[in-house]
Amino acid sequence: MVEGEWSALTDEASPAEGRAEVGRPAVMLVCGSLVYYHCAFRGSSLLSLVSDVLIVLLCSLAILGMLLRQMNISVPVDPLEWQISQDMANTIVACLANTVGAAESVLRVAATGHDGRLFLKVVLTLYLLSTLGRAASGVTIAYAGLCLLCLYFFAQSLELISWCTYSFFKALG
Repeated sequence: MVEGEWSALTDEASPAEGRAEVGRPAVMLVCGSLVYYHCAFRGSSLLSLVSDVLIVLLCSLAILGMLLRQMNISVPVDPLEWQISQDMANTIVACLANTVGAAESVLRVAATGHDGRLFLKVVLTLYLLSTLGRAASGVTIAYAGLCLLCLYFFAQSLELISWCTYSFFKALG
């Protein structure tokens, strides 16, 4: 029965979906590396990065437009297609409000001192973040977090975690 469950687990995703899941963390890692290089090694600000990206996008779109015009290919540009729906905007704002509200309520409970364990957790977390901030720059910490996130996505898309768990429980049982 366990053997059938494992084969059903591996047959669910098609090879094309697996490649898309491996490609997404790779693109995130490349983009994060470029941001890290621009901000950390060149010493440029985030505003400089955004303006450089917008200049490159503008030039690329202009060249693409001239190329398509030379090939007599019409590309309809409809800004209405770029807009998000009202439901999506409400969902995004609600998610943001819930996150801020949850963080605010945790900090309020910790600040009152009624929950000693929560207060200690908040203080230790803030101290750890402060120490980490003194040891490395914010860009370096963000890049390290991005690398860890990409490694997690790679392991998840390759079903490495599922396979290791399955092998472990098979050896026990």
